[in-house]
Amino acid sequence: MIVTVTANPSIDRTIELSEPLKRGEVQVVAEQHEQAGGKGVNVARALHAAAVDVLAVVPCDASDPFLTELAELEASVANVPTGALVRTNVTVSEPDGTTTKLNAAGEPLTAAAVERLIAETARRAATAQWLVLAGSVPPGATEDLYPRLIAAVRARSAELGVPAPAVAVDTSGPALASVIRSAGTSGGVDLIKPNAHELAELAATLGYTDVPDGDALEADPELAARVAESLLPELGVAAMLLTLGAAGALLVTRDGSWAARPPRITPRSTVGAGDSSLAGYLVAVHAGQPPERAIGLAVAYGAAAASLAGSTVPRPDQTRPDLVEVTPLPRIVAGHQ
Repeated sequence: MIVTVTANPSIDRTIELSEPLKRGEVQVVAEQHEQAGGKGVNVARALHAAAVDVLAVVPCDASDPFLTELAELEASVANVPTGALVRTNVTVSEPDGTTTKLNAAGEPLTAAAVERLIAETARRAATAQWLVLAGSVPPGATEDLYPRLIAAVRARSAELGVPAPAVAVDTSGPALASVIRSAGTSGGVDLIKPNAHELAELAATLGYTDVPDGDALEADPELAARVAESLLPELGVAAMLLTLGAAGALLVTRDGSWAARPPRITPRSTVGAGDSSLAGYLVAVHAGQPPERAIGLAVAYGAAAASLAGSTVPRPDQTRPDLVEVTPLPRIVAGHQ
């Protein structure tokens, strides 16, 4: 069982245009889609499509239209009442693959709703194989929400006398920094999944002044690998899945590093591609695959998602891991031999 937590879920509305966006003018919409979303929900949808046993924990009322959308996907869901509607995000997709996202902040979570979310997560995830914490922290929840969730789940696992689940975190900004800062007391996490810009932001937040910006990292996978390898032991993280957009992704662990380049695709929407990459990685790990297969499937899932409309996640038959080029990387950072 894999349990995902989406603290700030959303209904994702995608507007597809047949020509480039013209600001200030009236344009006809070619297609539009609406799906239940949020990073953890997207991961759960992809895992469910791959026949992986998964449960999505989401803060939302039973009467919320979001839950109706999610129920149509037939994935298992545990909702935590909040007394507020789930936010709606809007994505505008242009013919060349350019994607513009307009994300709502979401309604604030009350202190009582936060406590219910923590309790429900601990109850559901204590015996799971993986706990996936993904997406932004909603208004009303403090930046330490994810460390609190991790601590509660591990405490419940200890009470039951069972191994605690491995923890994957896919967030950014202060929420990610909070997870890293808590590593000394919480025991760290097993995987983080930043993109190049999120890694650069994290490094700056933690006081690392010699890390290049996200554009430089994304443009130079070798540079990105050196940075990730040098930061990994300092972050208290067992592994990092670093997505690099069209350049693919890197998997950096304590035991080795791998680069993966995606197959050629016609990009349609990049929304949810990173979430699908994380799902692909977890599908492989859940099946007991080695790291090089896990990074290959992660990139195959991300590329497939980018070729689909809106925040649609791929089915296994829509992915082409056989076309992903995976290369082991030599350790080139001082202290890594």
